[in-house]
Amino acid sequence: MDLTQGTLEEKNNRAKKMMLWFGIISLIMSFAGWTSAFVVSSSRPDWLKDFQLPNAFIVSTVVIILSSGSFFLAKQALKKDKKQLTTLWLFVTLILGCVFIFNQFSGFQQIIDLGYNFTGPTSNVTMSYIYLIAIVHILHVVVGLICLLVVIYNHFKQKYNASKMLGFELASTFWHFIDILWVYLFLFLYFIR
Repeated sequence: MDLTQGTLEEKNNRAKKMMLWFGIISLIMSFAGWTSAFVVSSSRPDWLKDFQLPNAFIVSTVVIILSSGSFFLAKQALKKDKKQLTTLWLFVTLILGCVFIFNQFSGFQQIIDLGYNFTGPTSNVTMSYIYLIAIVHILHVVVGLICLLVVIYNHFKQKYNASKMLGFELASTFWHFIDILWVYLFLFLYFIR
């Protein structure tokens, strides 16, 4: 397919999708770097080998998977021009995204209750990595929530329909990416010691 062909709108749409994918690839590289550093650092003598991830991280993993499902259902409803159903699933996704962040902070509190802070005399390199990885991911979830709020706003302004849904699709792609990214990070942190 020749990327120079098509109407100006089609070219702009392709450019926007391409920019999103460049951003996603850069995020993959960043998190690959942090998880690689985690593996390399695990040979340190002060590395915790027997830590358990907080239960709140397990709950948040289930919540974020459900949020991907609700965003998918919102998109399916939009494709069928079912506006009320689209609205419902968008708000479910928004609520689940907020619940995810709440559970992440609950997980941090569980780590603090075990006696490990991010920095300072009560910190540990293992837990500092977990904090770093989770906090950077939370920041991307916040970006996803902002995108979701823009989508909800545009949905109420009736800017989307079955044939015109670029902004919706871009937000959906980013949301699914940060969901998949967390599942990967959770499994990585759960199994790699």
